[in-house]
Amino acid sequence: MKTTTSTARGWDPASEADELGPMQSFASRPPTVPAMVASFLEPAVAALGLLMAHVMFDQPFDGPSRALLLLLLVLMFPGVNRFGRTGVGVIIDILLSWVGTLAVLLLLGFATDALKEFDRTMLAAWAAGVPVVQWALVWMGTALVHHHATLPENQRTAVVVGANRMGLRVARMLQKRHGKGRELLGFFDDRSAERLELTDDVQLVGKLDDLASYIDAHSVKDVYITLPLTSQPRILGLIQALENTTAELHYVPDIFGVSIIQGRLADVDGVPVVSLRVTPFSGVNGLIKRVSDVVLAGLILLLISPILLVVAIGVKRSSPGPVIFKQRRTGLDGEVIEVYKFRSMTVQDNGEVVKQATRGDQRITPFGAFIRRTSLDELPQFINVLQGRMSIVGPRPHAVAHNEQYRKIVRAYMARHKVKPGITGWAQVNGLRGETDTVEKMARRVEYDLEYLRNWSVGMDLLIIARTAKLMFFDRNAY
Repeated sequence: MKTTTSTARGWDPASEADELGPMQSFASRPPTVPAMVASFLEPAVAALGLLMAHVMFDQPFDGPSRALLLLLLVLMFPGVNRFGRTGVGVIIDILLSWVGTLAVLLLLGFATDALKEFDRTMLAAWAAGVPVVQWALVWMGTALVHHHATLPENQRTAVVVGANRMGLRVARMLQKRHGKGRELLGFFDDRSAERLELTDDVQLVGKLDDLASYIDAHSVKDVYITLPLTSQPRILGLIQALENTTAELHYVPDIFGVSIIQGRLADVDGVPVVSLRVTPFSGVNGLIKRVSDVVLAGLILLLISPILLVVAIGVKRSSPGPVIFKQRRTGLDGEVIEVYKFRSMTVQDNGEVVKQATRGDQRITPFGAFIRRTSLDELPQFINVLQGRMSIVGPRPHAVAHNEQYRKIVRAYMARHKVKPGITGWAQVNGLRGETDTVEKMARRVEYDLEYLRNWSVGMDLLIIARTAKLMFFDRNAY
């Protein structure tokens, strides 16, 4: 069962319809109905739209069309759960996700010369219509979810045990969902109200010994226990006292001091195991990530081969030295890898001390400044992707010397190495390119990297790739 974590800025893979629900016999929590519907709805809309476009424009649904349909389903499944979200952000999210999918399809179409098999007008109508239909269905689904939550039979009253930091956090969550079927009745705590830091809109209902009778008297549906881990005997006694009530019990441990990545609850041969920090790329996710990396990297290298040749000639003529600069950087699980770049400097620092490039750095050649600003110096790293050392999207790899420096002063710094480093990443498309000349800048970059690990999806990768393409032409922060 995944833990509730902060979502990436501008990226909300989870819907408000998802609940802070109970564990079921230490098994993985089943997806909610809206989440299950959403996982099939988004790819289904695109696929059915393609079929309807063929019918409306009287086009044969032959081999290329069937191949496009299958590729579309692979790229878009599972769909993103947007039910419960409103505003312009939903429209932007739908458009960005759809544009990213179309970009991959266009790239494949150019590489295989398959675009000529399709009517351009039909494709344009299909491309324009799909996001409109998706938004309309999300709007209707959100209205249905909100209506369902307000029905009397779906109202759920709740109390929180423990008026501490975590208890207040749970209370705020319940208050935000007051109009969505959740009602917070108050706190239970053995301390007096004078010792607690309660807000005016939350009251202390009683002490722990009063909880069982209060549940029966007020038909409480949910009890959130937020007592600290040091109170284990009290927690066990409370759970035993509530066994004969009908309320659902939720234990909320205070683990927000830990940098959680892909947190989940698993049953290992009957032993419940709580994982706090694991890679998102295990099992099927790992296969999807690797296949997409190999396919995209191979196609991109094929398409940019003329650019690689031109840049290589420019590097060779700009200053003495090799065309490719190989630097030792930290990769997956902290292992040292060699990362390829077009050489942009007159020096090749690769030892225990590596000075970061700064604005106006005298070591950078004029041609090197151009390829760094446009990120052309990073293009040889697509070869690293094919080698399996890197991924197209992931935390940017830092020099080994910088890793040893920052791991001692930036919290959870090494956690970013639970995945392969990337050519581009979530931090880079959020303005954190170029020099990290302060600890605060590096800490912000690490924060974005960890958000990527927590919230990864194929759609998020496509979004990052699309934003990176834009930054190559309009960003001037890298040097």
